[in-house]
Amino acid sequence: MLSADDLTVSYDRTPVVRGVSLTVPENSGGVAVIGESGSGKTTIARALLGLVRPERGRVLFRDRDIARLDRAGRALYRSQVQPVFQDGSEALDPRMRIGASISEALRIRRRRAGGEPAGKDGDLPSVTELLTDVGLDPDLAGRRPHQLSGGQRQRVVIARALAVDPRLLVLDEPTSALDVTVQAHVLDLLAGLRDEHGLSYLLITHNLAIVDRLCDTVHVLFAGRIVESGPIGTVLGAPAHPYTAALRDAVPRLGAAHRAAGASDALPAAEGCPFRHRCPIAVDRCATEDPRLLPLADEHSVACHRAVPAGADGAVPAEADRAVPAEADRAVPAEADDHRSGAEL
Repeated sequence: MLSADDLTVSYDRTPVVRGVSLTVPENSGGVAVIGESGSGKTTIARALLGLVRPERGRVLFRDRDIARLDRAGRALYRSQVQPVFQDGSEALDPRMRIGASISEALRIRRRRAGGEPAGKDGDLPSVTELLTDVGLDPDLAGRRPHQLSGGQRQRVVIARALAVDPRLLVLDEPTSALDVTVQAHVLDLLAGLRDEHGLSYLLITHNLAIVDRLCDTVHVLFAGRIVESGPIGTVLGAPAHPYTAALRDAVPRLGAAHRAAGASDALPAAEGCPFRHRCPIAVDRCATEDPRLLPLADEHSVACHRAVPAGADGAVPAEADRAVPAEADRAVPAEADDHRSGAEL
């Protein structure tokens, strides 16, 4: 339904997304893009929403370049692909009451549907029905955003997105501004809406704890590049790239033994593998050759010189050798940073 084809985006001539390709099929459940802060996740979301223009590559909606859509095509694209941003207070007009904000989206949908009525007797939902769908009291329709809690505002943003009957929601850190209890309620809501409305999700997040709740496929982003992708159970269960392993190990676990995974303060390398300064298994080849994203197994790809298909002769699995630090190109000695977990989230 929506895809990026060799997407490169730059700010002030500095590339922040480099050659990213991914696809969110219709009725796919969910696709996640994960990575630490500054990895380019939100820029990918903005490019897929048509909010930034790529320097190279294309964004395709139903196999059509969104930059070449006519007026009718753009209207369909904007209604079928809707964003849910992380801060509901910034996504909502502070001057508009909640009911008016949702009604505005319904008017757009009504024009597209040829003036069909809203409400129980019509084909379009009413503001009351949309608020009820996201677990809010319809009486909140008369309030303004500042009169709601953070979780309530996020539910209003979701209701407004649903008002135009989308097929895909782009969720950019949808729970990061919420406390843990409210996060759980919003995740339950999103999971239920996905099943009820047949939605697909593109989830942008640094929080691995919410990924498998909403998604089936994951792309791991580092320094604007996809370094590993595949089914969530495979990628997070047995990561083939040392950066994916560092992200996974950075998630706190009760009773888990601490294990430092590398120098997390090191900047991405300008040449060769961008992760090599922080990589515990880097070799000489990593300093000169940027690894390409290549298939490792069915639906599982990785960009790492040390990752080879399971069972191949001479294989050195990244996970098995991950604890051995590489001294070459180490920007910060591991012992100087042994209180960190290898990946800042």
